[in-house]
Amino acid sequence: MLRPDTFALTALLAFLTSFGPLSVDLYLPSMPAIAAALAAPPSHVQLTISLYLIGFAIGQIVYGPVSDRVGRKPIIIMSFALYCFATLICFFSTSIAVLIAGRFLQALGVSGSIVVVRAVVRDMYEGARAGRQLSAMGMLMGFAPILAPLSGGVLQTAFGWRAGFVFLIVLGALAGVLAWRYLPETHRVGAAPPLSGLWRNYRRVATHPVFLANLAVGAVAYGGLFAWIAGSSFVLQFTFGFSPLVYAVAYATSCLGFVAGSTLATRFVLRLGLDRTAGFGALACAMAGAGMLIGAAGLFPEATLIGSMAFYLLGLGLLQSQTVAAALTPFPDDAGTASALIGFAQQCAGAIVGTTVGALVGTSVWPMSGAAAITGGGALILWIATRRVRLGKTRIS
Repeated sequence: MLRPDTFALTALLAFLTSFGPLSVDLYLPSMPAIAAALAAPPSHVQLTISLYLIGFAIGQIVYGPVSDRVGRKPIIIMSFALYCFATLICFFSTSIAVLIAGRFLQALGVSGSIVVVRAVVRDMYEGARAGRQLSAMGMLMGFAPILAPLSGGVLQTAFGWRAGFVFLIVLGALAGVLAWRYLPETHRVGAAPPLSGLWRNYRRVATHPVFLANLAVGAVAYGGLFAWIAGSSFVLQFTFGFSPLVYAVAYATSCLGFVAGSTLATRFVLRLGLDRTAGFGALACAMAGAGMLIGAAGLFPEATLIGSMAFYLLGLGLLQSQTVAAALTPFPDDAGTASALIGFAQQCAGAIVGTTVGALVGTSVWPMSGAAAITGGGALILWIATRRVRLGKTRIS
């Protein structure tokens, strides 16, 4: 078993959490091809992302508190078994309805790994150390949305859209084996209240003012990512004429921002603290949202849009791990439950933004850019408005 404070454990945890972005981003270059192959309009293809996010949110609500009761490791292994089965359904789908169902089930599976890994970090660390560990994982995980669309673009060009699902099945099986072989059990089974008190546990976590304040800032900022996920494939390929592979390179370039932001967070969070590091991230998201509007207005649109989103993701890399760590800090025995609520809120925010942009995008840049501006600006406003609550100087009335 791997020990805490080792690079090997950090790398394994990052790999286990990478399946969230991996399962979405590998798929993006193929969305126009899937629409053509399954005779589905773009709005229906977009549902394969929106329903994925909803499944992801629902799964976390279930897995989190169960892991508080039965342990972290069994949930992670079971989640990857379900993920591989669902991905097989996606591979064999012959209609958009079957593909949507497979994606929903796929999300129900892999969501267990994401929510439980955050709880594993809370089991081992707290405060700024937890934020630093999550940022280090984010730095490594940030390569997933860089490599995934590039791999997806190559697979789409060489073998067609089904090849990506074969790739995900192989990776999912590998993740399950690695978790079984090397991941330690970090939770003392039986420390959490019984599952019969699930609603009471959720209510206690969800009404904690520090938790709510950090959750709001992180979820709103996270929604902006899905404006880019939902809109960029159609905007850059249909409006600006990018090929699937060129689009994949552009998308991967934007994701370098998240790696940069997470790297900066690992360097500065112990010095600045969770809240100030998150504040710099919120400021970057707001500035990037303004840049997205400038790109939509036609000023060097391709470069401005890609560059602005890279800066937005830099801000998200600074902000996300810190708000998660701060939200988990008050709940050492219920980290799974708290992590589940964080994941649920993030995925709901992503689903709302992604579905709205997907329904409106067509070949227009404005829905995508406007959504990023709203979420980036909203995150900064919320960070300013709730700072006294997060620092424990007042309470939410």
